Amino acid sequence: MGHRGSGTNMLQYSSCHENIIKENTLRSFNEATKFNLQFIEFDVQVTRDGYPIIFHDIFIFTQQEGKLIEKRVTDLTLEEFLSYGPQNGSTNVEKPLFRKTKDGRIFEWKVEEDDRLCTLQYVFENVSQSVGFNIEFKFDDKRNYKDEELVRVIQAALQVVLRYAKGKRIMFSSFQPDAAQLIRKEQTAYPVFFLTNGGSEIYPDIRRNSLEEAIKLCLEGGLQGIVSEVKAILRNPKMIANIKESNLSLMTYGQLNNEKEVVYLLYMMGVDGVIVDFVEEITSVVAQFSNQVHHDRKEHLLLLEKRLLSEQRITLCSEDEISYFRRLVPELIHL
Repeated sequence: MGHRGSGTNMLQYSSCHENIIKENTLRSFNEATKFNLQFIEFDVQVTRDGYPIIFHDIFIFTQQEGKLIEKRVTDLTLEEFLSYGPQNGSTNVEKPLFRKTKDGRIFEWKVEEDDRLCTLQYVFENVSQSVGFNIEFKFDDKRNYKDEELVRVIQAALQVVLRYAKGKRIMFSSFQPDAAQLIRKEQTAYPVFFLTNGGSEIYPDIRRNSLEEAIKLCLEGGLQGIVSEVKAILRNPKMIANIKESNLSLMTYGQLNNEKEVVYLLYMMGVDGVIVDFVEEITSVVAQFSNQVHHDRKEHLLLLEKRLLSEQRITLCSEDEISYFRRLVPELIHL
């Protein structure tokens, strides 16, 4: 899966791998479809006047007369939201976008290939039918939501999905536990996944603090799977078997998913999917090691095929293999 299309914009880093296309835009989504992806992942919020829009951050920043202006995205109308960043029409004045990082620093949001902000409907109408959508419902971690607030957001997005999906593969996901369960209550046509960092950060809501709690929430709410921060899985690979024994699918997100050795390890352990930023690089190496598995490890491939056909839940790597691959990635030493 392509993260926010063809990858996130990490403005605080200077790297040859820095994504040059504005994340969560039509240009980013269409660039991702050029590669062998099954899904693109993106973030949905709903404006004050009820329109589902694509944007990751809870707050949006611009500059007016030399001063930074901060507004909550969901407090904006659709017209106000679309007035930020590049414009299609020459009559509108562009409001320059800035971005606040987790450590509090603020950067001007500049990329080589910019694009305008967009709505969920616009994306359905302009992205190839061949690639599926992983629609993440984005909520503020620091707010407590009433069910009716969550339902308003969910129903607004579902109206667009049900009208424009037209057979497209769709899955929903959210870090917000109540939202994830409500998405399932509001519809049963598409699978719902619970997003968790598996305990890397601690929240007042204990359902967010471990993979064990994530399993419980999914089973209680009739959800189809878990999307975990990859480090939580690498710290405790035996959780893969626990998740699959619960008849749940498992996917991962996180920066380590951009390491080919990690992706290979996850593949061999039976993880069902990865969300990545380096779309071209990772899809290329996945194709290579998939072919290698086909030629050199036929027994493992037959076991994988058997699992997919019969829905048996098995772990494909031995403990020795897991230890070997973990040593290949220096970042894992610091988990």
